[in-house]
Amino acid sequence: MTVRQRGVLLLGGLALLVLAVALGVTRRGGKAPGDMPLPAEASGAPAGGVPPSVGTSGRPAPAGTAPQAPAPSKPREVFAELGWGSGASQLGRERPQEGNPEAPMSLAVTPLGEAVVLDQVNGRLVRLGPDGQVRGTLPLTQQTPQDVTVAPDGTLLVLDRLKDQSVALLDPTTGELKGDLPVTGPGIPAPGGITGTFVDGDSVYVEREHGALVRIGDLSGKADPTHPEIPGRPTRDGRAYVLARLIDAPTGRLFLNVIDRHSGERRYTREYRLAFPLMAITLLDSDRTGLLYLGVAGTLPTGKPSPTTAPGVRLFCLDPLDGKVLGQTDLPLNTLPEETFRDFTVLDEGGVLFQLRTEAGVTLRRAHCR
Repeated sequence: MTVRQRGVLLLGGLALLVLAVALGVTRRGGKAPGDMPLPAEASGAPAGGVPPSVGTSGRPAPAGTAPQAPAPSKPREVFAELGWGSGASQLGRERPQEGNPEAPMSLAVTPLGEAVVLDQVNGRLVRLGPDGQVRGTLPLTQQTPQDVTVAPDGTLLVLDRLKDQSVALLDPTTGELKGDLPVTGPGIPAPGGITGTFVDGDSVYVEREHGALVRIGDLSGKADPTHPEIPGRPTRDGRAYVLARLIDAPTGRLFLNVIDRHSGERRYTREYRLAFPLMAITLLDSDRTGLLYLGVAGTLPTGKPSPTTAPGVRLFCLDPLDGKVLGQTDLPLNTLPEETFRDFTVLDEGGVLFQLRTEAGVTLRRAHCR
C-alpha cells in the first residue's frame, strides 16, 4: 500500500469517528455527557412585569446561562452550644399558656469576629468571642426588642418595633444607651411591618415590608425626620443595593434585583426557579467582597427513600455582577414553635453564622455555600 493510500484510509477513519460522536450527542438530546439540570435556573421575566435578567451590558441574559452549581454540601462547623436558662452560658426561653413562645430572636457578628445573641427573654445581649466562649452580657433598654445588628464601629443597634418603636444605639463595651431613633414617621405607616435594621456608613435604616429601606438617623443618635429611602439592602462592598421577592412560592419561583449604587441604574434582575416549594426568604446579604448570599426556606428534597422531603434552608452563593449561582448548601430549619426574627447572618470574611434551636438549647453553627 502506498503512502497516499494509507493517508486516505486514515482520513476516512477519522471522519467515521466524528460522525459517531455527533450521533451519540444527538441521541442524548444535544447535551454533552455530564450535563445536569441546574438547581437554580436563571430565566426571563417572571409574571407581574419584572424585566428579564440584564447583565452589565444592559442586554437581556439568555435563559439557562448560569453555570452548573455543585451538589449541595453539608458544612456543619459548631461555633457554640448554649443551654436554656438564665445562667452565664445560657439563653432564655418562654412557653406561656397564653401568648407566643419566645427564644432568642436574632443574632449578629461584630467587626472583631464576636457573635452577639439577642436574649430578650433574659433582657440582655449575650456576647461570644471568636472562640465561641461567652464573654459577657449587656442589658437591653427596650420592652420588646426583636432584632440586633452591629455597625462597622461596633455600635450595637437593637430594634423594638412594637412598644418602644425605636432603634436603640448601645455602646459595645458598656451597654450604655448612646441614642434612641424613632421608627415612626414618613414612609413607615406601620412600625410593626418593619423587617430589619441596617447600617450603611453612619446612616441607620429600617426595612419596610422586605422592600425599600428608610433612613431614620445616624450613629450619633441624630434622627432624620425626612426619612429618605434607598431601593434595597446595601452590599458591604458599597457597590449595590439588593432586593429579593417570592414570585410563586408553591412552584419555587423568586427573583433578585440588583441596583448599581454609583449610577442608580438596574444592574440586573434575575429569576430563579427552584425544584421545591418555598416558605420564605430567610437571608439576603453580602460579605465584604460583595459576594451575595441568598437563603430560602422550603420543603427540600432529601435524596433519601424516606422521607423524600423535609423542611430546610437552601443557601446560595451568587455572583454579584450577574446573579449566577456559584455554590449552594442545605441547612436545617428551625421548626420549634418559638417566634424568630433573624436566624442567619453573613460573616465579613465570607460564610454564614446561624442558630439552630432544639429542646436542649441553641447551637450556633458556621456554614458556607462554596
